Amino acid sequence: MSRRIVLSLTAGVVVLGGAGALALAHAGGRSPVLAHGTARYAAPEGDRDGSLTFTTDVTAPSGVKSLKVLAWPAKSTFAKKGLTAEDMAAAETAVCRPAGWDAVRCTYRVPVAPADAEASPRGLWHVAVLATAKDGDTTLNTKAAEFTVM
Repeated sequence: MSRRIVLSLTAGVVVLGGAGALALAHAGGRSPVLAHGTARYAAPEGDRDGSLTFTTDVTAPSGVKSLKVLAWPAKSTFAKKGLTAEDMAAAETAVCRPAGWDAVRCTYRVPVAPADAEASPRGLWHVAVLATAKDGDTTLNTKAAEFTVM
C-alpha cells in the first residue's frame, strides 16, 4: 500500500473516532424521553376488582433503569404545591421490557378493590412518572396521562 493511502486511512479513522466519541458524550448527557403515555381505568363492578393500567415508552441513550408511577387526583395538595422527584421516591415501579436499542415499554397495573374505589375522590386524576436512566439522568412528568374516576 502506498504511504499516501495509509495516511488517508489513518486520518479518516481519527476523524470518525473523534466524531463517534463526541456523539457518545452528547448522547450520554440526555435525559430519558417519554412517549405514548396512556392510562386506562376500569371501575370495580359488584365484588369484582377494577384496575388502573398505565403504559408508556421510555428512551434513554444509557438505557432505562426504572420508571416510578403515581396516580393522583387533580383536586389534591399536589395540584397546589406541585409534585417533585422527592415525592416520587415512594411511588411504585412499573415493569419495563425492551422495545428497541435504547427503548423500553413500561406497564404499571394495579387492581382497584371496590372499597378503594369508593374511598377515592371522584373526577379527573393524573398519572405522574419519574424515569431514571442507567447513567442517573431523570425525567419527571407530573401529567403523563389522565383518567376519570366516576
